[in-house]
Amino acid sequence: MRLLLIEDDASLARVIVRGLGEEGHAVDHVGTVAGADEALSIHEYDLMVLDLGLPDGDGARLCRTRRSQGDTTPILMLTARDDLSDKVAGLDAGADDYLTKPFAYPELAARVRALLRRPPSSTNPILMVDDIRLDPAAHTVTRGAILVPLTPREFSLLDYLMRRSGEVCRREDLLDHVWDANYDGLSNVVDVHVANLRRKLQGPGMDDPIETVRGVGYRIGGLAA
Repeated sequence: MRLLLIEDDASLARVIVRGLGEEGHAVDHVGTVAGADEALSIHEYDLMVLDLGLPDGDGARLCRTRRSQGDTTPILMLTARDDLSDKVAGLDAGADDYLTKPFAYPELAARVRALLRRPPSSTNPILMVDDIRLDPAAHTVTRGAILVPLTPREFSLLDYLMRRSGEVCRREDLLDHVWDANYDGLSNVVDVHVANLRRKLQGPGMDDPIETVRGVGYRIGGLAA
């Protein structure tokens, strides 16, 4: 999952980025409303962690603006203000959850997980492609009756592919969504992770569920309907 953290406290941001990264998320960090506007104009995010007090504006106003534009991305709002009226204002602005500073990182991580597994009202949270079943809430993958153990990064990669079943997912899009904007590692990291994913999904007598589209990327689920 790709997350946007909008937080002007650099030390707190480092803790959040490191923690969520260790859970397999790609996290982009900005410290201003202007930075958030720029990031949101470029990338599509699965969740935003938004500080209420920012140096160039108000997080609640940013939240309200995004909602007025039809953006339904889950938003977890952070703030040092613990007054009930501030919490109500943040939720009324369109935030899905609210966390008051200071907080313990495990609580933030649990709230992020809860928001990420909250499905859109019209979408079944369980993903099915042929005999592969991915459950975002339980964070499990099975093929047939076999439980497939995946790393957080492999799980995110499979989740992205399955949500676009039948579509060709470009390597650039996979890198952009499953890793973060600052990734500067091996250029073949997507291919390496797809190879590992294939190996784990292919049990005895099972076919390879991931198709390589030469020069473009990968597809799961055959041709789009």
